[in-house]
Amino acid sequence: MDNDGTHGVWGTRGAQPPDGAPARPGHSVPHPAGPPPAAPPAYPPTVPPPTRPPSVPAPQEAPPAHSPAPGAATPTADWFNAPRPEAGPGVWRYGHVPRPAEREARPSLVGPIATLILWLLLWLLLTERAVPYVFRPIEIITGPEWWSLGGLREDAPALVVNSTTVYYQVLILGLGFWAARIGGWAGVFRYFAGPNLARARLVLTLGGALLTLWLIWTRRVPLADLVLPAVPTSLMQGGGNKFAALLVMLVLYALIGTAVVWPFARTGHWSTELGPFLRREPTPQAPSATPSPADGPLRAHWPDLRAAGHADAAEALTAAVYTGRMNDVDCVRLRHAWAGARTRPDRLASFTETVLRNGADAFLHPSGFRDVPLRTATHDPLTGQVRIGDCADDPRNPYPRRGTGLALEPASLGTSLLAVGPPGSGKTGRVIRPVVEALALRALTGQAAVLAVGGGSGALGPDDAYDVVVRIGDPASVHDFDLYGGTTDPDEAAAALAEGLAGDIPTLDTRRAATALGQLLGPYRVVHGRFPSVPELRELLEGSAAALGALRQALETGGHQAMLRELEARARQAGSAADPAAVLADRLAALDRPAFAGFFATGEDARPFSLRSLGQHPLRVRIDLPERVHTEASRILARLVLAQFNAVTAARADRSLFVCLVLDDATHTVTAETVRGIRRLRSVNAGAVLALRTLDDVPEGLHTALLGAFGCTMAFPGLTTWDGKRFAEAWGKEWVEVREVAQHGVFADQPLTRALHALRKMATGKAVTTDAVTVRQVERERWSASGLAYELPPGHAVLSLTTVAGEHMSPLLVRLSG
Repeated sequence: MDNDGTHGVWGTRGAQPPDGAPARPGHSVPHPAGPPPAAPPAYPPTVPPPTRPPSVPAPQEAPPAHSPAPGAATPTADWFNAPRPEAGPGVWRYGHVPRPAEREARPSLVGPIATLILWLLLWLLLTERAVPYVFRPIEIITGPEWWSLGGLREDAPALVVNSTTVYYQVLILGLGFWAARIGGWAGVFRYFAGPNLARARLVLTLGGALLTLWLIWTRRVPLADLVLPAVPTSLMQGGGNKFAALLVMLVLYALIGTAVVWPFARTGHWSTELGPFLRREPTPQAPSATPSPADGPLRAHWPDLRAAGHADAAEALTAAVYTGRMNDVDCVRLRHAWAGARTRPDRLASFTETVLRNGADAFLHPSGFRDVPLRTATHDPLTGQVRIGDCADDPRNPYPRRGTGLALEPASLGTSLLAVGPPGSGKTGRVIRPVVEALALRALTGQAAVLAVGGGSGALGPDDAYDVVVRIGDPASVHDFDLYGGTTDPDEAAAALAEGLAGDIPTLDTRRAATALGQLLGPYRVVHGRFPSVPELRELLEGSAAALGALRQALETGGHQAMLRELEARARQAGSAADPAAVLADRLAALDRPAFAGFFATGEDARPFSLRSLGQHPLRVRIDLPERVHTEASRILARLVLAQFNAVTAARADRSLFVCLVLDDATHTVTAETVRGIRRLRSVNAGAVLALRTLDDVPEGLHTALLGAFGCTMAFPGLTTWDGKRFAEAWGKEWVEVREVAQHGVFADQPLTRALHALRKMATGKAVTTDAVTVRQVERERWSASGLAYELPPGHAVLSLTTVAGEHMSPLLVRLSG
């Protein structure tokens, strides 16, 4: 889009670009299929804006005085400033918040309650001194003379009484720890504390420390009465100084308190939890479900332009965003224009001038459109994503992905997408059309070109959503289709045409077919300066004596000896058993019908559209095939489009545009050569999206190669088990943990045990058994063939993604939108 940002459309045949704009080599941009809109699209954009918090980070420079404050932001500004954190393949990044860690299953309360009751019972028994020999150790330590009949004598000294009390309390505390350990009290506490475990642990340990200190201070726990007598009397008296004695007493109590509090502080991690508060550091906030603006300068203030010294252009764009004169496509288009200008210092001044002159209308798409007429899905043009659904809350999906949005983007479409499902399963409405819309929006920002091929039923969007609409077989069609792909090389044209005409015939070598076509196309072009039309090529393939004689005479007259040898070689091969000319002529007869009389012309008055334009301009193109009336011709043309697309994308020199082919029905379209071409698309910044009703629409020998060539595969409900088996093999296996429980009968040897078992069997009706649990790792298919065939609910699909960078997303069950 080097048209200096003005609203202009270059012509289709020899029209000149606007003044001052450099001419582009090759094909010019075709006219849009519909008139440009009279006004910008309505606001806000389709993506729902996030709630903006009152406090936002300040930009690098303050916004201009004439622009609204950030608090008065428009929906477009809120959408533009929303965070889009980095995430895995297929994750909808707009306002994405990672799912909290999976919570453990609720523990049983039987064990903790039973151990608590047992602890209280032991406490009661110890209080009543009903457990023999428990107090024997403290009796030996304090001396047996102070004990009589299992208890302390009334005249026992205070030290003996305090020692016995502390011994009793320590014994009760030890039994409590034992009961908590075997009863799993800590697990119950962690479960009910949930995400607030650290805070709950802090509160619990603080409360325990305060309670313990209170018990020691009130002498209900006579710990101080045991420690103080052990201190020398001279030190306690402080040498007769009352203040020194008080100081010694305070130090002793401080040491006792520290010794008591330290276990609580260590258990509660006080240094970690209270450290930031004591140092007055801000406490880190937990992730919120409401998206907030990204840290740093707001995108709507165009900080990159300000940092580069173009504050005037940044102020103009900021004002346009905050006053509602820009939509989401405008923001992304101008960001892309700036990204291209900053790499070319000679374009910086032109960029600033264009922005100041045209504002939100700068660097418009050549069609003049700023949005598609209708959005049927949720799009985020900033990342190029389109949301096609959500990951189902299903055990077969990884826990972190359950409930998260799932999106397709150029990074995954660059590895190509294959969608397989019967009619009515939602391929077109829920996947194909949203992808086409996303690519069309991407084209309006100058970053992509899209070619959609369908049956002309309107399922791929209205005509106004495209720059070029080719309706093959419709006399009212503005554009024709170029059978030769815009090339001037006879061999290249023959190779693509051979794939289209005979690529699906397993007994015919397409290389021999391409050679036969090249032997006719080359001489004809040398003589006439163009390739033959469909009737002319059919006559040559059928071996018409008049057509071949006239061509031979013209070559002899012009002295084209090399081409004359080509034609003579064709004449020698004609009629042989291995000659493909007859088959090619029969296939070409499907295109030589009265309905196509005005199409596939190659003369001076021809108006063909060439796929070669896709590699040069951000075009939105749709080709409508006559599938209902001319099925065979539609399949030939679909194969030809796919072959030409592979050739065009591989041959283009400038690969900055992402080019994508979307084929709504690829039945009998895929050949061995096109599969090899699809494998090469990811390396040339291109991709293909193909939809099939079943894998049986592809030759059986290509099933494995087809699934291996596509980095993204999608299975819809209604698949057969044969198709499901192919997908299961392509998606591979994973290690899972299997828990097996086997029940074994219990045979008793003792009469009493046998009697108890017999009584239990009479009461329950079941024999006494014991469970043997085995846990092992086994390798199983991610999705089985029967699971894909019978367990997919309507409106769902299983999707596996791979990005151009090599990131993988295992097959996920997706609840499709729409």
